[in-house]
Amino acid sequence: MTREYSSLPHRPLPAGAQVATPVPTARLTLESPALEAMTDLRKVPASAVSTDRTIEDCNAFMKARAIRLLFVEDAQRRVLGVVTATDLLGEKPVRFMQERALRRHEILASDLMTPASSLEALDLQAVASAQVGHIVATLKAAGRQHTFVTEEGGRRICGLFSATHIARRLGVDVSTHEVATSFAQIEAALAR
Repeated sequence: MTREYSSLPHRPLPAGAQVATPVPTARLTLESPALEAMTDLRKVPASAVSTDRTIEDCNAFMKARAIRLLFVEDAQRRVLGVVTATDLLGEKPVRFMQERALRRHEILASDLMTPASSLEALDLQAVASAQVGHIVATLKAAGRQHTFVTEEGGRRICGLFSATHIARRLGVDVSTHEVATSFAQIEAALAR
């Protein structure tokens, strides 16, 4: 049985109509719930590439989406690792080219990715009762720009924390993406 739907009333668009502006995201504090700073991959699709994508493709993909991390997946969508903007734009590609006698356009995501076995994650249950300050301290202690959040005993990555994203939400001007600088800027801003 097919349900019938009636059309809604509509009217002409008035002259001078404007497009709505998104409501600004609330500013974080160190006491804010950690979940407010997490990119929730249950609501926002993760950006991922296959192992055979070139680093030039990865860089263009990141720029187009204004992101700094890509998951590297196999054909079954299992995470094999991650590649970051720092991996693509730092000295890692130069060293790889010299070691393998390759050109930049020949380097693949799988060549520069950090393998999944080297990644660490937080449990969603622990994050649910944590504050942003706990996440900043965790990133700083690990010396990492990103950390992941998992559920189902670690079998499913459901979230992501980024030091740069947290710094912006805390109201800290982040002009560089170096981890040490981001943390120094966060600490300096919070000391005010």
